[in-house]
Amino acid sequence: MTGTLIQFLLFLAVTGLALYGFGRVVYHRYLYIQLGKSVNLKKEAKIRLQGFMVQVFGQTKLLKDKKSGIMHIVIFYGFIILQLGALDLILKGLIDRGLPIPGYKYFTLIQEITVGLIVLAMGYATYRRYVEKLKRLKRGWKPSIVVFFILFLMLSVVVSGGFERVREGLPSSGYAPLTSAWAAIFDGISTSAATVGFYTGWWMHLMILFSFLIYVPQSKHFHIITAPINILLRRTEPTGKLTSLDLEDEEAESFGVGKIEDFTQKQMLDFYSCVECGRCTSVCPANTTGKLLSPMHLITKLRDHLTEKGAAITSKSPWVPAMVFAPESHGNPLEVELIGDVITEEELWACTTCRNCEDQCPVANEHVDKIIDMRRHLVLTQGSMPHDGQRALQNIERQGNPWGISRNDRVKWVKEVDPEDALEVRTVKENPSFEYLFFLGSMGAYDNRSRKITHAFVKLMKEAGISFAILGNEERNSGDTPRRMGNEFLFQQLCADNIATFQKYKVKKIVTTCPHTYHTFKNEYPDFGLTAEVFHHTELLDLWVKEGRLTPQFEVKERITYHDSCYLGRYNEVYEEPRNVLRAIPGVELVEQSRSRENSMCCGAGGGMMWMEETAGTRVNVARTEQLLSVQPTIISSACPYCLTMVEDGTKLKEVEERVKARDIAEILAQSVFGLTEKTG
Repeated sequence: MTGTLIQFLLFLAVTGLALYGFGRVVYHRYLYIQLGKSVNLKKEAKIRLQGFMVQVFGQTKLLKDKKSGIMHIVIFYGFIILQLGALDLILKGLIDRGLPIPGYKYFTLIQEITVGLIVLAMGYATYRRYVEKLKRLKRGWKPSIVVFFILFLMLSVVVSGGFERVREGLPSSGYAPLTSAWAAIFDGISTSAATVGFYTGWWMHLMILFSFLIYVPQSKHFHIITAPINILLRRTEPTGKLTSLDLEDEEAESFGVGKIEDFTQKQMLDFYSCVECGRCTSVCPANTTGKLLSPMHLITKLRDHLTEKGAAITSKSPWVPAMVFAPESHGNPLEVELIGDVITEEELWACTTCRNCEDQCPVANEHVDKIIDMRRHLVLTQGSMPHDGQRALQNIERQGNPWGISRNDRVKWVKEVDPEDALEVRTVKENPSFEYLFFLGSMGAYDNRSRKITHAFVKLMKEAGISFAILGNEERNSGDTPRRMGNEFLFQQLCADNIATFQKYKVKKIVTTCPHTYHTFKNEYPDFGLTAEVFHHTELLDLWVKEGRLTPQFEVKERITYHDSCYLGRYNEVYEEPRNVLRAIPGVELVEQSRSRENSMCCGAGGGMMWMEETAGTRVNVARTEQLLSVQPTIISSACPYCLTMVEDGTKLKEVEERVKARDIAEILAQSVFGLTEKTG
């Protein structure tokens, strides 16, 4: 009786100490997150719960890498199943009786199968990290300590269960294969020795469990707690939509994020949700072509800086025991500059805003908005920007296009591509009863190559009997480039001017051939009052072909691979429409390469990079072109003028431009609708 009481009191003491340590670490990190700006999340319980169930219990994001996804599912559900087993074991050690479960032998079998599967999963995790040596996975004692925790935890289950069988004199059983095997090794020892063995395994299980409990919130494994919360609280707004700055706030001392406290509390939750799996970095076009940016390291550096600075501000240590698990210090955290000391400007300007990192992230972290927020601080508060980018924005401000060509030349393309006025391209003033406003964008109006896309699409609209008009010289830049480069002031100016023009001419439907313009108009302009419907030209081409307005009749005998634009695909999930158009064209052989659809690699032009030179590593467009060439196409198709330009440059640099052409969907469809002998551009 005395021994049982001592056992119980020790259990309470150890449990209390572990829960206190766990609570202390979690609470201190909660205080650090509270240093961020508050954020109003939309109360959309149904949408949030649906996403939560699918991503947390369906593990859908993890299954993008099927091998590691299955491994993680085994561990995730294994630990859920083993919770009943842990409770059963604890009760046996305290009151000599387990859980009163009907069909106990089946319960035991499920527990032991689960233990075996988890051990196999951890073995595979070790293999991937140290034998296969996946580049995205870190190696060393910190990333590996959890493997030892879990392996020894599983061993403690087998040890305690095995010695319990010896103590109770239970025969070997197929319902308890692991513990029966352990019991067979120690068959014949005394009951007292078996009891000592049982309690050794019991305390081993308890101490590992509680040590793991305290370790988790001090490591990357804090995601066990924060990731489900992060997924539940994820933004439900359109994918990739940027938040607006209140530029009229007279009390604002700076704009954007210049110190860690300028991030929102939700963004800070992202920091503590990172799994450090490296999936984001492994698909990042900047990182994979030799640039300094690593999305994973960006998040972990922000996390560590928040932890250090949060501890300094709140005077609450983040570690139990103090400093045991602490990362290397960067000096006095209160004197450390966020941009410069923690995150370099080179990292921020390497991002193409493609969002492949976010698509791959299993815990719903958003990387791009943080980069843009820091760019905003550089541009709006510090006035710092690469020279090429600065020149492009000055040209947009002065002439409405990145090249600085006269704004009065925006409509010159009409005369140049249609000198006989056969296409009857009219401005909104000349055709006030138009159905669609065709918004060309700077590329469609000024760039010679992109004008061919404009020409092809106009011909197709005329053939389909569509009433459309253009703004002509009244058209301004959409503002996508300034916004992604951090110049929110210029973006909001352009946005207000464009919306005023749309309202002036009672625009109800807008179509554009540029995915960047499409995304900005469709998902970001509504915050400023735009009510018109917005379409990408491939959406309408697909519709018009299905309706019979356009008839692809001439064969286009080409082997075509389609490159998914980031802003059309990952941002707006327009994947099938352009492919439907290609499938409808007789003679076309559509082939997919490995990096397609949501995993398509960026062409390298997004985030303002179209207007800036790459100075490190391989050119992104060359790396992407190599991927597209891997399936031996005769045409690389696209639905974005930026992408088409980058891919066409890539084919020239690879010296294959004579046998592999780059064409927009509209150009290929026009070739089939009007015939090979008629020029499409």
